[in-house]
Amino acid sequence: MNLEVYGDTLCALVSAAAMASTGHQVTLHVSPGSVANTLDSDEFTLREPGLAPLMVEQKRTGRLTVAPLNVLPDARCTVLWLALSPDALGLAHRLVEGLPADIDPEFLVVNQSTFPVGSTEALQRALLNRPGADSRFGAVVSVPDLLTEGGALTGFTRPNHWLVGADTPWASRLVAELLRPFNRRRDGIMHMRPREAEFTKLAINGMLATRLSYMNDMANLADSLDVDIERVRQGMGADTRIGEAYLYPGCGFGGLSFSRDVMSLASTLQHSGLQAQLLEEVLQINERQKESLFRKLWRHYDTQLEGRRVAIWGVAFKPESARIDNAPALKLIEALWAQGVQVHVHDPRALPALAEWAGERDDLVLHDDPYAAAAATDALMLVTEWKSYWSPDFTRLHAEMATPLLLDGRNIWDPGFVKRSGFMYYGIGRR
Repeated sequence: MNLEVYGDTLCALVSAAAMASTGHQVTLHVSPGSVANTLDSDEFTLREPGLAPLMVEQKRTGRLTVAPLNVLPDARCTVLWLALSPDALGLAHRLVEGLPADIDPEFLVVNQSTFPVGSTEALQRALLNRPGADSRFGAVVSVPDLLTEGGALTGFTRPNHWLVGADTPWASRLVAELLRPFNRRRDGIMHMRPREAEFTKLAINGMLATRLSYMNDMANLADSLDVDIERVRQGMGADTRIGEAYLYPGCGFGGLSFSRDVMSLASTLQHSGLQAQLLEEVLQINERQKESLFRKLWRHYDTQLEGRRVAIWGVAFKPESARIDNAPALKLIEALWAQGVQVHVHDPRALPALAEWAGERDDLVLHDDPYAAAAATDALMLVTEWKSYWSPDFTRLHAEMATPLLLDGRNIWDPGFVKRSGFMYYGIGRR
C-alpha cells in the first residue's frame, strides 16, 4: 500500500519506518526542522534505540521518502496516517478535507494523534462532507499512540496490544491487515469505537500517573514511620490484584506526552461537569515530589545551602531520552539556584537540551564525565536512572566528592552498601 504519514512526533517516525520495513511505500511528511530531514548527514541526532538505522535502511531501499509537512498526499495514496502533535488538529482537518473527491471506496485515514476525545469522529464527518465526495467512501479510525520513548520501536513492532477504534467492519479489517506483521505472536488487537479508543489511551496514562503518585505518597509516609518502602513495594507487587508495574517511588515523573495526557483527562472530566479531584491531586503530588531531593538536602545542611556545589546525575525526563520536557531535574535545579547553589550536571544525552533551556549561567556547569561533575561537590543527586549510574565506582566517587552525600531520587542504590562505603545516603522512603 501507499502510506502518507504526517507528523514530527516520535510516533510518526516509528510508524513510517516500521511500515516501510514490511514492504509498504511510505512518504513521511515532516516540518523543515525535523530530524528526519538529516537522515543522510552527519548531523542526524535521533537517539531512539534502533530507529535511526531502520530509517536509514528504508530510505536507501526507496520504500521511505521524506516530504514537507505542508504537501498534500499523493494521488496514489491509499492510507493517510496522522501522527501529529496534539496542537495540530487543524492541520489534520485540512489534510482530510483536501483529499480528492474520487478516493478509493476503502480509503483509510489512521488517526494516531493524541487529540481530544471525539476528534476521530469529527475527522470522519469532515471526510464524508467534502464537496463532491461519495459519503460511502473512506473511513477514519483511531489507533492511539501507546509508545514509550526509549522503547518506541520495540513497542510498535512487538506490542502487548493495539487499540483500534473503528465504526465500520471493513476499516477494522484493513487496520488489522496493516498491523498483521506486528501481530503474529497472538492477536493483540482490541476493537472498539473510535472515542472509546481515544479515551482508553488517556485513561491508561491517568491510571499509571495515579499509581506513581500514590507510591510517592507512601514513600514520604514511610520516611516518617521508619519503614523501608522497598519492602512495602515488593509486598504490594506480590499481590496479584495490584501487580508490580509503576510501583516504584521516585522524585516525580516528567515527559511532555505523559503529563499532557493526564492534564487532558482532567480537563475532559471538568468540561463534562464532573469533578477531577483525584487527577488534580495526582498532578499536585507529582509537582511536590519533584522537590523531594531538595527538601532532604535542605534539612541535611540545616537550610545553609548558599555557596555549596551540588552534582546532578541525569536530567532527561526518563532514561534513553534526550528530552527534558517537564523533567523533575528542572524544578530541582531552579530550587538549588534560588539558594545560591552552583549546580554541576552530567547526562548521557540531554545536556544540549539543558543548555538551551538554561542559557549561559555561572551557576550551571555541564560535564561530559559523571565523576568530573561530582568532583569537589557537597552532594550528589541522582535524578534519572540511566543504566550507567547503577553501579558507579563508589570508591572513586567517595574520593572525588568534598562531602560523601548521596541523594538517590530513583532508589537504584542499596542503602546498606553505600553507607558501608562511607557515604551518607537519602533515598525516597528508603532505610
